[in-house]
Amino acid sequence: MSKGRQDARLWLRQAGDDYRFGRTALAGGFYAQACFVAQQAAEKAVKAVHYGRTGRPVIGHSVHVLLRRLNARAGVTAELLALAGELDQYYVSARYPDALPGVAPVDAFSIDQARAALSAAHRIVRWARTQVSRKRQHGG
Repeated sequence: MSKGRQDARLWLRQAGDDYRFGRTALAGGFYAQACFVAQQAAEKAVKAVHYGRTGRPVIGHSVHVLLRRLNARAGVTAELLALAGELDQYYVSARYPDALPGVAPVDAFSIDQARAALSAAHRIVRWARTQVSRKRQHGG
């Protein structure tokens, strides 16, 4: 197995674990943390696709930008890009008290936002699993 494929599997495994942790955060009422971890799960999943395709290090944290960098053969849809854009909102705002004017993240995020973020992350992680698996099946 190539280094790129190994890296892809590691990033995908971590994405899945982050997603599961996000579900735990949601269940515990930690909505800001669930939103942030959802963004992280999606970011790592998309990076897994990059590693599987190129074997090269991937720089950046915007899920939307990372998806746009993939070529059309990766099956990036408008829906995935929209979900990525939603998740990118949580990279900073769900973590830092100075990211939102006059409110700490703990008070700013709702159960509905956390559910939506985790749903978006789940969709992106599933897509990435398919892409990494497809790449493996086609010997590339």
